[in-house]
Amino acid sequence: NKVRGCVSQVWLVTEISHREDGQPVIAYRGDSDALIVQGLVAIVLALFSGKSARDILDTDVDGLFAKLGLQEHLTPQRSNGLKSMVARIRADAEAALAAAA
Repeated sequence: NKVRGCVSQVWLVTEISHREDGQPVIAYRGDSDALIVQGLVAIVLALFSGKSARDILDTDVDGLFAKLGLQEHLTPQRSNGLKSMVARIRADAEAALAAAA
């Protein structure tokens, strides 16, 4: 469950269920050993947890983060960790869609 590419320790637990039409829905639980990163995990979970795999892949992550102004307040290392979390979630969504096909 550990997310690779984060300077701090980050863990995401993935739970996949299916709607009546068979489309996968992904819920997440997450944590970190660093308080700032716990906040980033909370933002990521608010954006993606409970969404369908297709909605996750269709989300304009860069646009949402730009609206929040996150890049202006994060160090390059924290930004890379945030990107690693999103990459993990997108990979989970792609795998869930492939398994449902």
